[in-house]
Amino acid sequence: MSTTEDTIAHRISRVLADRIVTGVLRADTRLRQEHIAEEFGASHVPVREALRRLEAQGLAVSVARRGVRVASFNSAAVEEATRMRSVLEGLALRQAAPHLTPHMLDQAEVVARNCDQAVDIVQQESANRQFHSMLLTPCEMPRLLAEIDDLHMVGSRFLFLEGNKGWAVPRFDADHHAVLQHLRSGDLDEAVRILERHVLRLIEKRHRSGAALQIA
Repeated sequence: MSTTEDTIAHRISRVLADRIVTGVLRADTRLRQEHIAEEFGASHVPVREALRRLEAQGLAVSVARRGVRVASFNSAAVEEATRMRSVLEGLALRQAAPHLTPHMLDQAEVVARNCDQAVDIVQQESANRQFHSMLLTPCEMPRLLAEIDDLHMVGSRFLFLEGNKGWAVPRFDADHHAVLQHLRSGDLDEAVRILERHVLRLIEKRHRSGAALQIA
């Protein structure tokens, strides 16, 4: 596949991933190559690659005689992805911390406040992902960051499912601000501990949601 086709495949996979995560494309929806190719004005080569990427991310699954479909998702998948992400984000923060400047932490503080002030799930999740990315990207470990991003999508699907049941504001996230406080003071161990605990809070939300997550 050429560089141009790879770029197109990446764009297609990101758009489809966003639709799956936000619930626009529901579980078991068929992802038809011909329809996707027509929508994006692309050949079938980058479309097939985009679908392979969605499968690798756990967002799509190839079913015999039924084609590629949006993957179902359940409580066990959320818990597994969340526990993995907690450990990996802790590792990434340890590697990123030496490269985080006061200016970068100031920028992250602004994003944390944006997250607190979000008026809906779309704004909140966008700001939340930006906050985590700003702290972790300086680790300069692209494979690790890609894995974290994939795991984050699993949790995001749950948050959008829960968010559709109603939104209460404000939602002040004390963990975000605590992580920044400890990074500023040089207490990396405590910053990592809080970040890992922060990610694991998603499991608490899953348990409170009960059987709702069993609906794919």
